[in-house]
Amino acid sequence: MATFTGDTGITEPRSAHWIFASRTAGWIWLVVRLWLGYEWLTAGAAKLFGVESTAFWKTGLGVKGYALGAIAASKGPHAQVSYGWWVAVLRDFVVPNYALIAKADALAEFAIGIALILGLFAGVAALVGLSLNFTYILSGTVSTNPVFIVLGVLLVLAWRNAGWYGIDGILLPRLGTPWQPGTAVVSHHHHDAKRDLHGSNV
Repeated sequence: MATFTGDTGITEPRSAHWIFASRTAGWIWLVVRLWLGYEWLTAGAAKLFGVESTAFWKTGLGVKGYALGAIAASKGPHAQVSYGWWVAVLRDFVVPNYALIAKADALAEFAIGIALILGLFAGVAALVGLSLNFTYILSGTVSTNPVFIVLGVLLVLAWRNAGWYGIDGILLPRLGTPWQPGTAVVSHHHHDAKRDLHGSNV
């Protein structure tokens, strides 16, 4: 039933290979991608163009208020923000740079949504989304973040087929990975080798 044995000698079950690497399971991840991408896209669009645009894109005061609220929530016997190092990040980095961070946050959410919907580097987009989710969790906001984190982790694990029914299905086989060159890279190296061979015969 196993498909791969690593250095530990522990085998990978076929079910794991199917869900995280097969084209068929790509349809499952398409549904997850579209839903999660829509949620990110609408959140980013609201901050860029919608009701939250003044607080985020135009003034950035939404981020400043959010950071100050998280700092305030770190005090008292029932503090919602528990990590002193994160409070220091909010106080010493986020608050002084709130305008820039607000724009970056809005753009990131919008871009994550587009990338997930299109299936463009879906695993990377999900990873960036996770980083935002964790900053919100650390700041004391639960909301939908746990659901986003679970789905984001699964999409990162399924990076090979998460975007198969999207741009990744065309792009990844051509680009490949650092450990497995794609068709475009192999073709380019083959062309260079032939050119060098012909040049040496001149």
